[in-house]
Amino acid sequence: MDYKRVKTDINAVTRNIEDFTEGTNNIYETVAVISKRANQIGLEIKEELNQKLSEFATTSDNLEEVFENREQIEIAKFYEHLPKPTLIAIHEYLGSDIYFRNPHKERPEDF
Repeated sequence: MDYKRVKTDINAVTRNIEDFTEGTNNIYETVAVISKRANQIGLEIKEELNQKLSEFATTSDNLEEVFENREQIEIAKFYEHLPKPTLIAIHEYLGSDIYFRNPHKERPEDF
């Protein structure tokens, strides 16, 4: 998913708790689903950022040389302005874009 194009709130918003209990009927389970998805999103964004910043890495370990690369600064600023992974996960959950299941609630098939 392209997180750069997700139109979600950048700031925290007061939400109706009943919107979160529709899918699971349990607010704690909903929070667990959202937090796991937020962790996935955060890791994906971090990997993407590290890939882009690795292009600017130097092979020499000279502490005296400090370069200010304008492109590198712009990339970092862009990722700082993205919505937080938790807000993206909440947006996905409320939009029914997350698939989740609880194996403890599923009945094992009879043999």
